[in-house]
Amino acid sequence: MKSLSVCILFGGVSPEHEVSLRSAESVLNNIDESKYNVFPVGITKEGKWILYGGKDYSDLPSGRWLTHPDNRQAAISPIRGQGLLTFEGDCVVRQQIDVVFPVLHGENGEDGTIQGLLQLAGIPYVGPHVAASAVAMDKTLTKLVADQAKIPQAAWELVRRSELDSRADAVLDQLEARFDYPMFVKPAGTGSSVGVTKAGDRETLLQGLISAAVYDEKVLVEEFIKGKEIEVAVMGNLSPMASVCGEIDSGAEFYDYDAKYISDCAHLYIPARISEQTAEQVRELAVRVYRAMGCRGLSRVDFFVKADGEVVFNEINTIPGFTSISMYPKLFEASGIPYGELLDDLIALALEA
Repeated sequence: MKSLSVCILFGGVSPEHEVSLRSAESVLNNIDESKYNVFPVGITKEGKWILYGGKDYSDLPSGRWLTHPDNRQAAISPIRGQGLLTFEGDCVVRQQIDVVFPVLHGENGEDGTIQGLLQLAGIPYVGPHVAASAVAMDKTLTKLVADQAKIPQAAWELVRRSELDSRADAVLDQLEARFDYPMFVKPAGTGSSVGVTKAGDRETLLQGLISAAVYDEKVLVEEFIKGKEIEVAVMGNLSPMASVCGEIDSGAEFYDYDAKYISDCAHLYIPARISEQTAEQVRELAVRVYRAMGCRGLSRVDFFVKADGEVVFNEINTIPGFTSISMYPKLFEASGIPYGELLDDLIALALEA
């Protein structure tokens, strides 16, 4: 007998909209619908909420889901007890929702905004709460927390969009005085490597700053760390656990959006090609980062491991990818928790807190 109503939120007004559609397709294909009443709700790029009326979840990435004849306009009410609202002509139908799984990447889904709505509505949800989500989404704030927690990480500088208009040459001089080339340039508030540049000279550094500033007023510039890219999946509330370590060989200049989702040039190694001692150090640091950020539910924590074995924290992702090729579910599968069971565990954790 089905006992829980679970709303899967996907899409969103975000540069990572398409990634969310792919993640949601995998989640919906792997969730056990004999256990849960599943309500797939998509948010269009324009911000319209739609209860998807179909069952062919392969229609999500292509956008065909938008034209299904059984779709209905929908919304989650901030008023406690109302749950999911759907609209049929002049009628409003209220559906109690026990748990929301926000498969929303990036802006307006991973940054505390949707979490705030769900807090107001009194609906449990998968993933970190408002403060942890907001801080983790802003890479500069994450850097400050990591510094305070004495977690080793790449040296960094913050550049503001307004500085590129008023004193671009001075900014470039300051960065060149601080770092050798190449440098990494990132918008402070995006994921999936959106807007990221590996700058090898002054011209590409300036262009990288300008490109990143399209996505965020704050731009992060980091020293280049030469090492293996290692990722760890973390799950839990008060007693979080870390998965085995995974390694990414990007097959490109770096692990950018194209390498992650389009070109299929990246190679994943699970477990990572590092010593057991180093792997244990990475896993311990992943849990330290998770706790320092105040996370609960889930997150993926990314590191570099240098040739001498030094471990350097890169970033944390509070709603990691759940696509068929994403590291988070693959890492827990390699740790003995298959995809469907992982979803069960995440829903259970959401109901705990």
